[in-house]
Amino acid sequence: MAQLLVRNLEQSVKAKLQRRAKRHGRSMEEEVREILRDVTKQEGSRPQGGLGSEIASLFRGIGLRPGEEIPEIRDIKLQIPDFEE
Repeated sequence: MAQLLVRNLEQSVKAKLQRRAKRHGRSMEEEVREILRDVTKQEGSRPQGGLGSEIASLFRGIGLRPGEEIPEIRDIKLQIPDFEE
């Protein structure tokens, strides 16, 4: 198995890792291994698109019923308020 040495870790991060490990009933070292496993599992399943594509995929298939369409609003002129009145 490989080893990984992490230098210059903030004390606050170390303390949070220790608390998290204690909550899960494992050593801090095992907790870090579990975090790294989880993160690398998720990496392969992430969409390759941008944020908009990711949001669209979350709502794909929900759809609106007929008559619930949201109309497009075009050519709206904004009125800028005058705060000096």
